[in-house]
Amino acid sequence: MDCDRREFLKVGFKTLLATGVSIGAFELLKPEVLAALNKEKGLRWVFVVDTTKCVGCGMCVRACKLENEVPYETNVSRTWVERYVMTKDGKILVDSPKAARDGFIKNDPMGVTVKKEDIDKAFFVPKLCNQCEAPPCVQVCPVGATYQAPDGVVLVDRTWCIGCGYCIMACPYGVRFFHPLYRVAEKCNFCYHRINKGMKTACVDACAFGARQIGNIKDLEDPVARIIKTERTAVLKEEFGTKPHVFYIGLDSIVR
Repeated sequence: MDCDRREFLKVGFKTLLATGVSIGAFELLKPEVLAALNKEKGLRWVFVVDTTKCVGCGMCVRACKLENEVPYETNVSRTWVERYVMTKDGKILVDSPKAARDGFIKNDPMGVTVKKEDIDKAFFVPKLCNQCEAPPCVQVCPVGATYQAPDGVVLVDRTWCIGCGYCIMACPYGVRFFHPLYRVAEKCNFCYHRINKGMKTACVDACAFGARQIGNIKDLEDPVARIIKTERTAVLKEEFGTKPHVFYIGLDSIVR
């Protein structure tokens, strides 16, 4: 220990005594205690979707397909964007042609031409796996091919998956599907191969409007964690009790 640090601790010790802090508080300075606190602090991946920023361009869907080897021409996708249109007479139209891979270039939700003056409100909602804290897909997998990593991301081991489809039926969000080439269960995993290298997910990088963000909810300095803790956010289908970890800004009540 150099003199400066020794002097610093000495002054700090005297200061704490002078302010009435108990000796027990110094337990927090022990390395093993600090290590335990850091371990507890940990990592829990979380996602924020700002529906007020999504323009339905579909760039996120295209990037995801290319990044994660989901055949481009198929109708399945790890993520997708839904278009919601409510007309002034109360009708609600929802569609996502080809998962919105090509964006929404026509004003024809569900094949219905809606006049601009007849629209009460319209918006887009990106969707992906919610990486639930209590994932029903993990609970029903008979061979353990679907499992939850310590950082909260639910993963699928293709070498163990037997393609029974129980997980697809169990997911209340409809995010799972059979991979057309590998013939196993498939879903979004927050681009696990990228985030573990310090990168963003492909969809986050592809979004030019900042509608998608990923972060660590256990890091109080993380911008995404701050959004969740300080702003009004909502999750999908909270009533199922799965504790989703995709949080939405501006989520309208008509969203399913």
